[in-house]
Amino acid sequence: MPDASSDKPPRRTRYQGKNPRQFHEKYKEHQPERYADDIVRVVAGGRTPAGTHRPIMVNEILDILAPSAGQIAVDCTLGYGGHAAKLLAAIQPGGRLLGVDADPIELQKTELRLQELGYPAESLVVQRMNYAGVARLILSESPEGADIILADLGLSSMQIDNPERGFTYKSDGPLDMRLNPERGLPASELLSKLDVTELAALLEANADEPQAAKLAAAILDAHASYPVRMTTDLANIVADFVKKRRQATEDDIKQSIRRVFQALRIAVNDEFGALDAFLRQLPSCLKPGGRVAIMSFHSGEDRRVKQAFRKGFSDGTFSKISDEIVRPTLEEQRANPRSSSAKLRFAVRAPLEFRLEPDLVGVQA
Repeated sequence: MPDASSDKPPRRTRYQGKNPRQFHEKYKEHQPERYADDIVRVVAGGRTPAGTHRPIMVNEILDILAPSAGQIAVDCTLGYGGHAAKLLAAIQPGGRLLGVDADPIELQKTELRLQELGYPAESLVVQRMNYAGVARLILSESPEGADIILADLGLSSMQIDNPERGFTYKSDGPLDMRLNPERGLPASELLSKLDVTELAALLEANADEPQAAKLAAAILDAHASYPVRMTTDLANIVADFVKKRRQATEDDIKQSIRRVFQALRIAVNDEFGALDAFLRQLPSCLKPGGRVAIMSFHSGEDRRVKQAFRKGFSDGTFSKISDEIVRPTLEEQRANPRSSSAKLRFAVRAPLEFRLEPDLVGVQA
């Protein structure tokens, strides 16, 4: 006779204390459709529910891109799909959204969420790929280019918060940091391939670390003695280094740890290389009069976007670019602290008659 108890749903994992603290313990936040009231309380407290992401500057992006019915829109970094859902709605009827992301873990979930919005199947095309090669997808789907392109260069909260991905120093997990865990080397293996000079260069170029050379030596000395495999191991090495400085504060420690994790993540995923490739292809991906908005989160990214847009404006590729950085409102920063470092820039592709002849400007528009 079968055991009736085998039909019972498994009990959720118990956790210490009154409220769940670990990512996988927050079972209500992972099921927003069942626990809507709990999600509201989490958001009202200025936090992001586990396993989700809160899109940044949604209204500002919609105002800049001005989506309308029938257009071709591209979300180059689909993430949780918050921006994509708004764009998809705005280009109906008749519009089509192309969405790409390199993360195989989150992409399927996001594609399902967007499909469940109920728009015609042909209005959504989702493909797993790095946005560095998005030109191939855009021109295959729309040879004349896209009307709208959006790139949000930040990590999604579900990537940051999940300790198994290795992006966060706040929880113990494997030191991985790959956006696509199926490709490339995890950060722990990258450390084994770098010498002090190379690691110092990464810390300085990718995160503006002021003590790059000394910190790189401290990290690699520790790694040589006992290989750094876990996120908390690396965080502790950095913390011990900073504590040796006179009058170092807790904020100094946190900032140094953040910079080290940022520098390694950028290197592991070749984020600057991907952005440079994307910016080179961008003009060919936009229709005349098409609009692009790019949101960055640190100076290395923003500097590349600013320079590419200014160059495009000077040679006639773009008819308009943002004069200043667009930032989240103070209200949004208070409600969602993760938005505070966001920087948004935009550009408008010049009409054909506006463009200067290449031989007059010395570059191919």
